[in-house]
Amino acid sequence: MSFSFDNNIPIYIQLAEKLKIEIISGKLTTGERLLSVRDLALNYKVNPNTMQRALTELEEIGLIFTERTNGKFVTEDKGLVLKYKKQYADSLVNNFFKSMSDIGFSKQDAINFLKEEE
Repeated sequence: MSFSFDNNIPIYIQLAEKLKIEIISGKLTTGERLLSVRDLALNYKVNPNTMQRALTELEEIGLIFTERTNGKFVTEDKGLVLKYKKQYADSLVNNFFKSMSDIGFSKQDAINFLKEEE
């Protein structure tokens, strides 16, 4: 997996965000078993401790869980996944409108611009 890191943000946070996107997009499905920490670390070319820290972040918000001796799994709570998907989409939309505002577009102008692009 090719993934370039931003030097201004801790790697484990970037990894957690990348995995979160894979979960909310459905690339990783609810109930799916994740690769081992070691294999994930190899895929992303990071230290296993860094990967474990990223997974801990996801576990703390409930997007993954650990089954003793079986590994880590994506939550089966589709409502929780949808909640984070909507939060992420809201953030993208807000960033878009802010960026459009920065170049002189009103919210309605930005919406009209998108409609023209269809």
